[in-house]
Amino acid sequence: MDELRGLTEELRRLESRLRAGGGQAKIDKQHRDGKLTARERIAALVDPGSRFLEIGLLVAYDRYDGQAPAAGVVTGLGRIEGRPSVIVANDATVKAGAWWPETIHKILRAQEIAMRNRIPIVYLVDSAGVNLPYQDGIFPGQYGAARIFYYNSLMRRVLRVPQIAAVMGPCIAGGAYLPALSDVIVMVKGSSFMGLGGPNLVKGAVGQRIDAESLGGATLHTTVSGVAHYAADSDQQCLEIIRQKVRETPASLVTPVGAEPAKPADGLYELLPADHRKPYDVEEVIARIFDGGDYLEFQSAHAPEMLCANARLCGRPVALIANRRGLLRTPGGPRIGGIVYAESARKTAYFVENAERARTPIIYLQDVSGFMVGADAEASAIIRAGAEMVESMACATVPKIALTLNHASGAGYYAMAGQGFDPNFTFGWPTARIGVMEGDSAVQAIFGAELSRLEAAGEAVPPELQDRIARTRADYEAWLDARFAAARGHMDAVIDPVDTRDILAFALDACLASGVAGRPLAVETL
Repeated sequence: MDELRGLTEELRRLESRLRAGGGQAKIDKQHRDGKLTARERIAALVDPGSRFLEIGLLVAYDRYDGQAPAAGVVTGLGRIEGRPSVIVANDATVKAGAWWPETIHKILRAQEIAMRNRIPIVYLVDSAGVNLPYQDGIFPGQYGAARIFYYNSLMRRVLRVPQIAAVMGPCIAGGAYLPALSDVIVMVKGSSFMGLGGPNLVKGAVGQRIDAESLGGATLHTTVSGVAHYAADSDQQCLEIIRQKVRETPASLVTPVGAEPAKPADGLYELLPADHRKPYDVEEVIARIFDGGDYLEFQSAHAPEMLCANARLCGRPVALIANRRGLLRTPGGPRIGGIVYAESARKTAYFVENAERARTPIIYLQDVSGFMVGADAEASAIIRAGAEMVESMACATVPKIALTLNHASGAGYYAMAGQGFDPNFTFGWPTARIGVMEGDSAVQAIFGAELSRLEAAGEAVPPELQDRIARTRADYEAWLDARFAAARGHMDAVIDPVDTRDILAFALDACLASGVAGRPLAVETL
């Protein structure tokens, strides 16, 4: 029962190291230059005492020999003047805020959150530009840096999502289009620079000798070129201007409602067994996350392996979909929890359609091993039922939030609002295991025929095959680790279980803030 607590402690240590960015020496240099760090800027920008929900903190943590903590950019959600807002802040302590390939992915994800939920986005720019040795993963391609500017343009001209850009350090070359395509540009005197080429490039390209302030400083762009709109004397004043501009955006429609869960959150650590294959009571998890009242399960006695219920989260109505684990007794015979059968797929599809008609946001608690297989399953039209479950979820326009508690395997992961289906947010506990299958299943799929042949012949498994099997199991354990998924952007954040209620409620606030969020981004931009 201490497994989840231990994994959470490991996660906290890793997060603490990543939040230190490039280290104390780089932080001290930022301060000597009269500048706040990215995280200090965010802390000063969001409302005092409010949560900053960081998205993508673990991205790239296990790449580049550890030289790219958080991929050099801090992205997430915070309340500014009470309004849920997306924040993107270059971390200049990490290689001067240069863009790694994963930096692009994080910025795009932040923009998608702003577009999907129609909430303001603030860019705190302090970047040396493209990390040139990795330009092949940054500059070209459909989801290269150009996509950032495409999203800028959609927000400005089509979706009318407020964009505020603060140039608080260098902003060079193509990166200058990010603020240029925003609604408001603020620059800081003496420390910010914005230009398509820096002094060295200008000297080499056209032979001009000019200093950075004269070429693209705050004074030039607010008095001569007119590119920027406001000049601030310091980082602090710049952040105050941003807060004022956010105050001018339409007020959030969300009114927080006081409510309490049925049971205390700290009990969550004790619920999941150390062995991920063993069962637990998902209703005990629900009781520690959702409100104590107004909980009503839909078709509780039919296909009980899939739990569908109407509930409330901090007073807000939600449709809840979760997987029960363990062996479940039903009139039709025993069922394996975590497996999706034809009946449970159809039940869930109908429940999702009801939520769509009622305009109720959907929260998925994933602990799914996949769809049922075998002769009986195929005869029950499991493929058609699964397609109905996937289709209803994919086409639902209400906000969807997915939280992976334990397993998220096979097509069951897809049907439970997997990331590819564009849920508004995806989170995971440290116990989350996302993959096509578990390691033991992979061993059977890859080596099963060979092992069966050896068994039939009465032969021992040779050492070479044993090594290959062990490597396969080890690979799958690494790939199934929640930190591995988060490092590749396969979830927005790995979260401490005791923070689940607050984080889901804040994410739900962001989904509902504009009153028009919901439709998948791909549908909105067709």
